[in-house]
Amino acid sequence: MKLFDGGKAPNPRRVRVFLAEKGIEVPLVPVDMGSLGHRAPQVAERNPLRRLPVLELDDGTIITETIAICRYFEELHPKPALFGEGAVGKALVEMWQRRMELNLLLPVGFAFRHTHPAMKDWEVPQVAEWGEANKPKALEFLELLDTELAQRQFAAGDNYSVADITGLIALDFMKPARITIPDNLANVRRWYDELKARPSASA
Repeated sequence: MKLFDGGKAPNPRRVRVFLAEKGIEVPLVPVDMGSLGHRAPQVAERNPLRRLPVLELDDGTIITETIAICRYFEELHPKPALFGEGAVGKALVEMWQRRMELNLLLPVGFAFRHTHPAMKDWEVPQVAEWGEANKPKALEFLELLDTELAQRQFAAGDNYSVADITGLIALDFMKPARITIPDNLANVRRWYDELKARPSASA
């Protein structure tokens, strides 16, 4: 088994944080995304979308997409349960994971990819107006999230989950996207500080 990893890129990081929370070690194959290594044959032959991460199992099976990879490891190592427990718990984690991905990570990613000079060769065409338009979308969701976090410790309830991992990576990614967490969102800041303090955050 080996995991083709993209370093500081958000989706590879999500998998590494997930594995760290599980205490699972998987051999990594570093891919230099800065030099477009994810578009090289090593990755493209395994994932025609030329995106990371890519998990290759011992029998040659290829699993791509961050959450699919995380679900695979959740099935093999169910504790701690990072996708929730019981029908309601799993549904709430799924709901918040989806919300974090679509309403926070994705807009932050669009802002970065369409406004940062380093991404001009990646995002063709790079549309600065679209990037800027996504910044308030991310902030609007953080306002909603702040209200929700006044009622519980973590995104989907009282237990840390994959939804928190996606939130952590999205908030980290706000810095290069040039988006700042508003000072008045005390609950988001408390939550973010707690997530950053976990050993897995440095994975």
